[in-house]
Amino acid sequence: MTRQIVLDTETTGLSAEGGDRIIELGCVELLNRKLTGNNLHLYFNPGRDSHEDALKVHGISNEFLKDKPKFAEVVDDILQYLQGAEIIIHNAAFDVGFLNKELELVGRPAFRTYVESVTDTLAMAKEMYPGKRNSLDALCDRLGVDNSGRTLHGALLDAELLADVYINLTRGQDALLMADDAQEGADGVKVAAIDLRGLVLPVLRASEQEQAAHAEVLTQIDKASGGKTIWRTSQQA
Repeated sequence: MTRQIVLDTETTGLSAEGGDRIIELGCVELLNRKLTGNNLHLYFNPGRDSHEDALKVHGISNEFLKDKPKFAEVVDDILQYLQGAEIIIHNAAFDVGFLNKELELVGRPAFRTYVESVTDTLAMAKEMYPGKRNSLDALCDRLGVDNSGRTLHGALLDAELLADVYINLTRGQDALLMADDAQEGADGVKVAAIDLRGLVLPVLRASEQEQAAHAEVLTQIDKASGGKTIWRTSQQA
């Protein structure tokens, strides 16, 4: 049974190495590509204020977070929930970088130690839709996922939307996306490879009427060229 966790975080800012911290974690569980309802949603007291620009994105006030647990207080519950699963993240390098920093601060090994793999849906979308906008909102619009309730970023809501986006992105995955062919990029993020070897295209044969019409067109072209068409020359040779 394939267990997948779609994960998203909200943070105090953009730089884990610069001291920013995770303030919200949202996780949605999929078993065999079906939502189970066994989700994980936590807020954290980061021990610092969010940057003004970050507040505009997630709207989670510093006052709201004051009575929330520290990451260290619930790390065991988080790791137990994630243990051994394939983790699906949009722009995985960002979230994994923050999770690695939180784990480092509590003396734990890196995030990848606890999970089966990490799949980056942003990398998948860039491969499928090169040159197009591939933000979560853009993918929701493109794939028909209702994101009308997303006025602000929220980890659980974004994880729920990403689960729908991922299922739409990977329809027909059993035939086209081979897990064994996945390649790991920077930060150990797995990017699914597309393998078309198992795809069998139907061959549609022309009917006698269609073949006769085609032959007539070729005859007319040959006549107009004075018998100098390439296919006539190659046949004589």
